[in-house]
Amino acid sequence: MANVGIVGIGHTKFGNSSEYDLSDVLAYAATDALEDAHFLARRKEVDQVIVGNMASGLFCHQSAVASALVSRMDMEPVPAELVENGPASGASAIKIGYMAVASGMADIVLVVGGEVMRKVTGWVGTDYVATMLHTEAEYNMGLTLPAFGGIFTRMYMERYGLTERDLALLAVKNHANGAKNKYAHIQAPCTIEAIADGPDASVVNTYVAEPLRMYSTCPVSDGAAALLLVNMDSPKAKGFPKKPIRIAGIASATDTHCVHNRKDPLMLNAVRMAAEKAYAMASLKPSDISFAELHDAFSILELAISEEVGFFERGKSFLAVRKGETDIGGRLPINTSGGLKSKGHPVGGTGVSQAVELVRQLRGEAEKGRQVLNPKYGMSVNFGGFGNNVVALICAKE
Repeated sequence: MANVGIVGIGHTKFGNSSEYDLSDVLAYAATDALEDAHFLARRKEVDQVIVGNMASGLFCHQSAVASALVSRMDMEPVPAELVENGPASGASAIKIGYMAVASGMADIVLVVGGEVMRKVTGWVGTDYVATMLHTEAEYNMGLTLPAFGGIFTRMYMERYGLTERDLALLAVKNHANGAKNKYAHIQAPCTIEAIADGPDASVVNTYVAEPLRMYSTCPVSDGAAALLLVNMDSPKAKGFPKKPIRIAGIASATDTHCVHNRKDPLMLNAVRMAAEKAYAMASLKPSDISFAELHDAFSILELAISEEVGFFERGKSFLAVRKGETDIGGRLPINTSGGLKSKGHPVGGTGVSQAVELVRQLRGEAEKGRQVLNPKYGMSVNFGGFGNNVVALICAKE
């Protein structure tokens, strides 16, 4: 099986791109990645284009976005396919691209993930995203993803002693990182006094799905990110100016569609299994990871995922946050990009964006104040549904 490396990365600024066509947003990120690899003029030499997108037909009334992207990029007749896996569509697209290169079917693959969600109202968007839930048992009962986030958070609080202030500390950490990230949707820091300790905190930081507050949930974002993958064992890999960042491990797993069918709803089995398979593929263990990007659509997920992948004991991750262990200068920096909380969450693009952050950090290209010191391995976890379809990725600096 061929070694697969990332030789080009691209990213739009996350935020409101509703005035633009989705194809343009995807093309911007794709062009950025090709330019980073000095391959734009040779883009028709790409063997395969893979696009990760969750719901362009619902958000933008546009389908066949992979074909549209190839045409917008003047890349015909390069083959193009669309991958859909809910909010994990981006990382699933990377996995499919990896498989194409590792199998020998392709030497150079362009992976692009993105979404334009703000063409519809927040209420409509929330409903669209909720359609991924089980129809009869969950969606038809009025459940949404924020509702599940609130239920999960309350259960975690009652079992382990987490407080709302602990969630606010996560927001302070991630907003501090996002404020330094040129791609982030929300480039503004916040203070613990403003959102937790001050007299007006409950007004500033209102409830979204109790006990989750506004600063514990991600914004609704538009944007895209892209990667250029290459067969590192092929002579073609020698023509790129930057040393490839190797995909050391990538794996996915599923859990029950209905959350209430799980023996313990606080156990994210798909996260644990995907991570275990990725570690095994990379011949690594949790203590080898230098930093991580974890899917914090709701802040509680950063804590829960960090425990499932083996960084902390179950129920103890928030104690590490209190000690600053997951800050940029801490023992294990988490969500150096600002995470979904600050960087944003254009659902189909999030997994690719996480991978872009892994590459930026491993190359030493992150902005001043949020660059991890001498990282060797970076890990990301892209969370689909409410933990029912998850992809874990490990990248390595050679």
